[in-house]
Amino acid sequence: MFKDQVVAAYQKIQDEICQALALADGKGRFEEENWTREGGGGGRTRIFQNGNVIEKGGVNFSAVYGKLPEAVKKAFKVENDDFFATGVSIVIHPSNPFVPIIHMNIRYFEMDEQTRWFGGGIDLTPHYVIDTDARYFHHLLKQACDEFDSSFYPKFKKQADDYFFIKHREETRGIGGIFYDRLKPENTGLDWEQLFNFSLGVGNTFIPIYTELIDRNRDTEFTAEEQEWQYLRRSRYVEFNLVYDSGTKFGLETNGRIESILMSLPPTVKWAYNHKPAESSPEAQTLSKLIKGIDWA
Repeated sequence: MFKDQVVAAYQKIQDEICQALALADGKGRFEEENWTREGGGGGRTRIFQNGNVIEKGGVNFSAVYGKLPEAVKKAFKVENDDFFATGVSIVIHPSNPFVPIIHMNIRYFEMDEQTRWFGGGIDLTPHYVIDTDARYFHHLLKQACDEFDSSFYPKFKKQADDYFFIKHREETRGIGGIFYDRLKPENTGLDWEQLFNFSLGVGNTFIPIYTELIDRNRDTEFTAEEQEWQYLRRSRYVEFNLVYDSGTKFGLETNGRIESILMSLPPTVKWAYNHKPAESSPEAQTLSKLIKGIDWA
């Protein structure tokens, strides 16, 4: 069955990413917890903490099924309530402020042969925006998209800018990336096998992107003030995930595993009242680039 192929491929991607991250960090290993979901299915939660580079990170796989809650049915505008969903979700919070936070999610959702789709994306949240890193990140994403359709990158990049936007702050969560949802043959011109391969292509960009960004910045020295800024920027990440993130909402509304859903939250965060960086400081320059529509590629 098609969904069995997706499950096996997503599990392989989880394995490969965990191996690459452990090697890049050089200390410790992922702790794995297998879990089952009341109602159907389960997953493998893998958490990495207190490494050389990774302060806290998660690389999670899940494959769940059962009945959709009424609220989700209404949001999806569907009548049927049987569902199957599988995916890999990653969030990495580094200890060095000059290594960016990264998030990736690839997923497949199915209710029946007529109602199914792929979704996902990958985005970068630097504490300090480094232009060369931002261009490298977006260039690799554009390459991955262009293999399938040259319209994908500009369309999905705009969707990422719009999605990863903290409305109450009037700023983007980071420098965006790509975000897509409900991809199917009718709205892409690709068949199911091509869409599956595109999903895997996005997943396979993670290792070259993040290991390179770790290598570039892991040894950059930083001050206590720069780490304080890192904690403040992490607070924006928390605000977005708890207020706006659809994956968090879906997990909670379908009775997902709380620890796995909230693994995206960083270990140490600070909120300062009305904090404003000094004019022309590196922090102020970073804020000036947290806007929609920058052509990084």
